[in-house]
Amino acid sequence: MSLISAWQVAIGINGSGMLPIIAYTIGFGTLVVSGLLLIIMGWEALESSIVVIISSLIPASLSLGFVWEYLPEIRIFFFGFVCIGFLAILVTRLTGKTGNLPLIILAIVHGVEGLMLSLLPVFLVQQGIAPATFLLVGIGGAVSGITGLTLAFMKSGKPILNPDITLHILPGLMLVSTAALVIGFSL
Repeated sequence: MSLISAWQVAIGINGSGMLPIIAYTIGFGTLVVSGLLLIIMGWEALESSIVVIISSLIPASLSLGFVWEYLPEIRIFFFGFVCIGFLAILVTRLTGKTGNLPLIILAIVHGVEGLMLSLLPVFLVQQGIAPATFLLVGIGGAVSGITGLTLAFMKSGKPILNPDITLHILPGLMLVSTAALVIGFSL
């Protein structure tokens, strides 16, 4: 995952404006850092609030780049949503808020960003704006979103799957998600 993401950062995404390129670079760069943190720290990295904060940059920046590039009519609104959502995640994680609030905020923010990553490619292909191979971006976004929410619920003590199963399939899901995103953007 880290190598594929690093390759994407190195080659970039051609034909996009300045903000989408910055957003995509932050998203894929954060995937590199997240992968390296997991390699260095192991699964214990998932217990860190900092890792949750860093990882929240992935869907935030990728979806922002997407919306900015393809939905100019809502780009300012979505930019505000991403900024406020990231700040809310930051505040709830750094202040040590407990209970359901951090999970609810994370689920809403990641959910909206994940929907943009998952459904916007389908819309673009359906409208003839992007080739069918661009659906891989949507698949990568969907797998990434499901993975992130599964981890968030596991960490909150309300796992969707058995934690052992989650940790067992996590590397594969992260690899599939990253590969689908990179191939989708490249083709």
